[in-house]
Amino acid sequence: MRTPPNATTAKSTPDVRHDWTREEAQALLGLPFNDLLFRAHSLHRQYFDPNAVQKSTLLSIKTGGCAEDCGYCSQSASAPTGLKATKLMQVEAVLDGARKAKDAGASRYCMGAAWRAPKDRDMDMLCDMIKGVRAMGMETCMTLGMLTKEQTERLHDAGLDYYNHNVDTSESYYPEIITTRTYQDRLDTLQHVRDSGINVCSGGIIGMGESEAHRVDMLVTLATLPEHPESVPINMLVAIPGTALENQDRVDPLDFVRVIALARIMMPQSMVRLSAGREDMSDEMQALCFFAGANSVFVGDELLTTRNPGQSKDDALFNNLGIKGIAAALRDHAPQ
Repeated sequence: MRTPPNATTAKSTPDVRHDWTREEAQALLGLPFNDLLFRAHSLHRQYFDPNAVQKSTLLSIKTGGCAEDCGYCSQSASAPTGLKATKLMQVEAVLDGARKAKDAGASRYCMGAAWRAPKDRDMDMLCDMIKGVRAMGMETCMTLGMLTKEQTERLHDAGLDYYNHNVDTSESYYPEIITTRTYQDRLDTLQHVRDSGINVCSGGIIGMGESEAHRVDMLVTLATLPEHPESVPINMLVAIPGTALENQDRVDPLDFVRVIALARIMMPQSMVRLSAGREDMSDEMQALCFFAGANSVFVGDELLTTRNPGQSKDDALFNNLGIKGIAAALRDHAPQ
């Protein structure tokens, strides 16, 4: 298994648990706000530099036309969003984007394709993308939908550092959001990724109409895996016109911060990422998220098909908070 950047080298500590119960997690989430943040920040400071944030860039390498019916996604073929489907990008175009991302300060390059699952015929190009980005000294991440064991092994052999496959929400609420695949399908792909030696990136989306209990259950699912995901992206729903969730109310900012804090407490060695929705977050809200344990963001003007704060806005925020970027820490390709 490749070691994630800045993680402690300790194999096990009293804080790293895999036996969380729903009742324990719910009690933590219900703490007074200051008590919850104090506990989360104390753990964050124990395992990470509290003034360092990993910067990643996300590129859509194949947009739209997805056969899945995810209620939040503008790329679903069943959502009348007006988004035009595209073919898989050529390798050199993807690498050109990676060069620009590195020049802008990104240490991880994430590539996403709107597929239910990749076709075997696409694997050669995907592997060439991974090799090319890694040759630049950047970490690599992909999100391509469901994977077979054989596909996962090919991505590993090409040098893929992380694979993103979000659980999205709790198992009980999942059918309200997606009907074209099951929660177990997602867990199976995560297991293929883990078995291959690729680091796992998995989180969810807040603000899809789920209850507080659903948010707790989602984090319990991740925190009770045999190994915690090395990266845990927490997205705030962007209600896109034409999607099934276009009329969802925006989540309360302090409720969102509470979820960040809970993720940090339950998975203290993981990178917790502020993902989609930052365009609608105030500087103050983001600052609270960083204090609560978030230490990774996506930078760049766009995340797949949604807006993201530009570099100048992020630079101003990070300078104001005294936050620096985390450099990539590439490891040996072979699993240990």
